[in-house]
Amino acid sequence: MDFSEEQINRYARHIILKEVGGTGQAKLLESKVLVVGAGGLGAPLLLYLAAAGIGTIGVIDHDVVDLSNLQRQVIHRNDRIGTPKVESAAETIAAINPDVTVIPHRERLTADNALRLIADYDIVADGSDNFPTRFLVNDACYLARKPLVSAAILRFEGQLSTFKAFEDGDNPCYRCIFREPPPPGLVPSCSEGGVLGALAGAVGSLQTVEVLKEALGIGDSLSGALLIYDALTTTFRKVKVRRDAECPLCGTAATIGDLSQHAA
Repeated sequence: MDFSEEQINRYARHIILKEVGGTGQAKLLESKVLVVGAGGLGAPLLLYLAAAGIGTIGVIDHDVVDLSNLQRQVIHRNDRIGTPKVESAAETIAAINPDVTVIPHRERLTADNALRLIADYDIVADGSDNFPTRFLVNDACYLARKPLVSAAILRFEGQLSTFKAFEDGDNPCYRCIFREPPPPGLVPSCSEGGVLGALAGAVGSLQTVEVLKEALGIGDSLSGALLIYDALTTTFRKVKVRRDAECPLCGTAATIGDLSQHAA
């Protein structure tokens, strides 16, 4: 594609990277990424995806901006309290990069709409804050054959991985690591257990890097590994994870063939 002078200036630091170049930047501008959640992880994801020039960004979130969000959800502002998060996010992105088309989905992700919403995108980035949604996104992405970059944070710890179990090789899905959601109340939410605000920025930025790598087809994919970050000790651990032959979703005798087991 031919870049305008403004685009050459905007993306100059990408274009001079030999791993990206003009061809790679054109790929980013043609890419479509769906971000699940416009909260703590979704905020830095959306900001950096927009700055990078991802051409189409979908964002799904049914909630509105609350004062308690502003400690970590940096895409929103004080004067947008009460505004739907997808609208607040779209307004901020429009101010960052006019090249980006934002598609807001103000709805809750369910078994009834997940495959429809995911179908129009190349990559899905999950920044949701609850286990039912994480499992639903994982299952839907596997069935739709869409790469999933998934992250989670709580207190001072973050986790990150990429899931492409539909591809050949030792590529696990989320259920290969975590078979099913924990019983309600066993693992606290951020509102119950707390979270360091800046941790969302750190992990969300790492998540964005993995999304961009998948879009560009560069570097080593995080598929097959779980990255664990402990902010209190400033340590990273990269744990090898393998496909589970008995996984109910992607195993040899899979029992999950659709999303009917998920609550609507």
